[in-house]
Amino acid sequence: MIEILHPALLFILGAALLWLLPLSGRRALILLVPAAAFLLIVNLEPGTAWNYRLFGFDLALLRVDKLSKAFGYVFTINAFACFLFAMHLKTRHEHAAALAYIGASLGAVFAGDLISLYLFWEVMAVTSTFLVLARNTERSGRAAFRYVMVHIFGGLCLLAGILLQVHSTGSVAFDGFDLRSLPTYLILLGFLVNAAAPPFSAWLSDAYPEATVTGGVIMTAYTTKTAVYTLIRGFAGWEILMVVGCFMAIYGIIYAILENDMRRILAYSIINQVGFMICGIGIGTAMAISGVVAHAFCHIIYKALLWMSAGSVLYMTGKSKCTDLGGLYKTMPLTMIFGTIGALAISSFPGLSGYTSKPMIIEAGVHEGLYWVWLVLEIASAGVFLHAGIKFPYFVFFAKDQGLRPGEPPKHMLAAMALLAFICVFLGFYPGPLYDILPFEVLFQAYTLEHTLNQFQLLMFSALAFFLLLPMLKRTETISIDSDWSYRKGGKLFYAVTDRVFNSINSWCDQIFIQRIPRLVSRFFDEPGANLQKYALRLQGGASGDSAALAEKEALIEARSRAGAYPIGIGVLLAVLFIAVMSYLFFS
Repeated sequence: MIEILHPALLFILGAALLWLLPLSGRRALILLVPAAAFLLIVNLEPGTAWNYRLFGFDLALLRVDKLSKAFGYVFTINAFACFLFAMHLKTRHEHAAALAYIGASLGAVFAGDLISLYLFWEVMAVTSTFLVLARNTERSGRAAFRYVMVHIFGGLCLLAGILLQVHSTGSVAFDGFDLRSLPTYLILLGFLVNAAAPPFSAWLSDAYPEATVTGGVIMTAYTTKTAVYTLIRGFAGWEILMVVGCFMAIYGIIYAILENDMRRILAYSIINQVGFMICGIGIGTAMAISGVVAHAFCHIIYKALLWMSAGSVLYMTGKSKCTDLGGLYKTMPLTMIFGTIGALAISSFPGLSGYTSKPMIIEAGVHEGLYWVWLVLEIASAGVFLHAGIKFPYFVFFAKDQGLRPGEPPKHMLAAMALLAFICVFLGFYPGPLYDILPFEVLFQAYTLEHTLNQFQLLMFSALAFFLLLPMLKRTETISIDSDWSYRKGGKLFYAVTDRVFNSINSWCDQIFIQRIPRLVSRFFDEPGANLQKYALRLQGGASGDSAALAEKEALIEARSRAGAYPIGIGVLLAVLFIAVMSYLFFS
């Protein structure tokens, strides 16, 4: 029987309880919550629970199977390491946002229907925005605004797709979509926005590097991998995803090689790695799906390790650009070692976790005869070692010494990195526990002579290419122009156009309806009798052509008006008639 507690509830309650506790209590809470959630997920049995009724539909907040549990395991393990890394924080708001964000991610993973999924999906977007805002700089504020606007767009696409899907099928079930129609394509688009698929990928490389040191580490695991989970659940076997995934794998490499900021390098690397996963989802076989889940698991761990390494450098030096760094191995040797383990793991170096997960996706493509997929992913694998396996540690820790002597970060940061580094090594040599939790039985053998030899050749030739091309890859003060340029500049242009058009209309309306017409009406009702009589005389004079007589009569009217010869009653009568006419026109 399924346990009564929902894993997401522990994080959401923890976010609320955090505001009531002193510093020591908060530090204990942020570690206890993910540990308790992990144990809870271990004891969850397959099935559905937390059923409720909304909008006339029977919904379930908790659906448990091997797929949801696998993501639940890694989400909670990563959360524990991330909060250990963030133990030094004394403020409540960042931890509260992180707990709510992770809780919403778990809620989305365990959601049993489209409506429940959407509710948690939107909470993810809102809470993660605060991890960017928490840095409290002008750049982070602007990045957070762009981040949430893109996610609003993705959320609206998802909502529109869900509503159309419910209207056309009468069901809110969240399972594999067989019918390819407008509703399912809108749902797919909403998921791909969160997966950072180009041209909607720039939010990731824009916002993540502007988050806080700890916020950036936390954000790397959840939004894109929740999107990977939903794509597995709903769109496995959709061939278009192979094209999208291959494009992402190459796209992320190109921008990572061009980048100067170490956290932006790692941000583009996320796009590259998610591309592998989406490609595997497009292949859709049992081996491919198991490879995607295994790779997502390992990716979350080694990517968090890489971001912790970069975050430690930023925390200790205050610098993030590769042009400002170098020679840090002298005073940050442990950080360098942990960062290098993460860099080799992402590169699928034998003996580390990436080697026992990512090749499953490539092998699945070969088994299906998709040799173009195999070729693209092999090229992408070489590129990963080029930009993440070598470029990141080389330019940050080993390149030209800039004279920085920061020392190691606090011990709890080192402990968090050591934990994740251990997992990378453990799963590299002994992937059995990982394979056991995957949705399908794994027949893949990583450590064959042929596979290991091929991988070593790929990595060594990539390393040779890096050092031969090093003069071309030297650090330069560059700014990469990504697809966010369109809405950065387009937003300003849209604002300028709308400002010019609508404010011009407002100004014209103000002059006509606020200033000129009330002034004319007020002038008329100062002496309505005299004004009415003068107007009648002008009409009469215009018809007769006797201007002299007209001028004489107007002068007489003016004299009578100044003398007060026109009774007030006439003015009141005309005002009442005017109001009556206007009331009839507007309210009849």
